Amino acid sequence: MDHNRHWVGTWATSPAPSEAGVGFNNHTLRMNPRVSIGGDTLRVRVSNAYGHGKLAIGAAYVGIRDKGPAIVPGSERQLTFGGCCSTTVAAGALVISDSVALDAKPLADLAVTLYLPGEIPPGFQITGRYARQTNYISPPGNFAAAVNMPIGKITDEWFFVSGIDVLASPETGGVVTLGDSLTDANISTHDAYCRWPDQLARRLSARQGGRPLGVMNQGLGGNRILHDLRGDSGLRRFDRDVLAQPGVTHAIVMLGTNDLRNRNARPDEEVTAEQMIAGLQQMALRAQARGIKLFGATLTPFGNETFLPGAWNPVREGHRVAFNNWICESGALDGVVDFDKALRDPERPTQMLPIYDCGDGLHPSDRGYCKMGDAIDLALFD
Repeated sequence: MDHNRHWVGTWATSPAPSEAGVGFNNHTLRMNPRVSIGGDTLRVRVSNAYGHGKLAIGAAYVGIRDKGPAIVPGSERQLTFGGCCSTTVAAGALVISDSVALDAKPLADLAVTLYLPGEIPPGFQITGRYARQTNYISPPGNFAAAVNMPIGKITDEWFFVSGIDVLASPETGGVVTLGDSLTDANISTHDAYCRWPDQLARRLSARQGGRPLGVMNQGLGGNRILHDLRGDSGLRRFDRDVLAQPGVTHAIVMLGTNDLRNRNARPDEEVTAEQMIAGLQQMALRAQARGIKLFGATLTPFGNETFLPGAWNPVREGHRVAFNNWICESGALDGVVDFDKALRDPERPTQMLPIYDCGDGLHPSDRGYCKMGDAIDLALFD
C-alpha cells in the first residue's frame, strides 16, 4: 500500500433489513454503484449486518459497467479476502476485500458481483436497501466472472454490498450524508441519479480547485433521529454509518421529518423539537470529537402530504420550524444546509413549491432533489 495515500469512501449505502421478501440459493448478484471520486486502486465492503447466520460468498468481482448486466471486457477484477477467493461473513459483521488495481474515473459506473453458493432464505434477514436503480439477479449458478451475466430477475435493491473505497491523495476527504428517504431519493426516477448526494458529487467533481471529496450516501427510508424504524435510528447507526466510514471529514445530517410524522402513531414516539435538537447535538459532539465537521440540514415542509394522510398537524409544524431555527441560529453545528429555504413555497411555507414536489407533498421530484444538491454551499468543505 502507498503510505502517502489513504482509503476514502467513494460510494456507500446504509445496511438495513431488506423488505423485498427474496431469498437466494446458488445465485449471483450484480449491482451497479456509481462512484463519486475516482482512483486506480479500490476495495469493496460487504455487510451481513442484519443476517441471522453466516453469509457465504463463493466468489466476488468488480469491474467497469458497460450496459445492463454487462461489464467492459478486460475490466473484471476478482476480489479476494485475505488472499482467498471466497469468504464467510459472520452474522452482524462486515468484510472488506483486498485491494485491486482498477482505473475508475470520477462518477464511473461500476459493477460489483457476488456469488452466493448457499441457501439464504428470506427469514435470514437479508441486508439490503432500496437502490432507485436497476440491479440483477442471475438464474441459478456462478456467473461472477461472466462479462455479460444472464438475468434471472431484476431488482431495485442493494444486497450486502455496503461500500466502495479508493486509495486517494492525503488531502482527499469524504462527505457522509446521513438521512431518510429524502436522502435515499425515494420516488425519484430509477437509473437517473437524481439523489441530492449524487448532485453534490457531480458539483464537487466539476468544481475548479478545492480539496477532492468522496460522497457516501447513508440515506435510509423511514429513518429517524430517536427511534428505530426500518433499521436502526440515526443515533444508533451513527458510529457505523458516519464515524467508521473511511476518510470521512464532513457529515451532513438531514433527519427529523420521520420523528415528527410518527408513522407508527405511538404516543411514546411523539417527539418535540427539543428532543430532536438534543439528538442532533449528540451527533455533533461525537463527530467533532473525531475531527469531523457536522452540518445540519433543515427539514423540508410536508403540510400537504398525501403519502401518510394526517401526518402533518400544526403542532408538528411548530416543532419543525423550531428545529430548523435551531439548526440555522444556534451555532452548535459546523455549518448549515438550508433545504427548507431551497424547496418551500414562499406563499405557503408549510408546503414545497409544486415544481419541486413529486406529487405526494413529502418527497421531492427529480428536479427538487437536484435543487437540494445545488443548495449546498461548497465553501463549507474548504
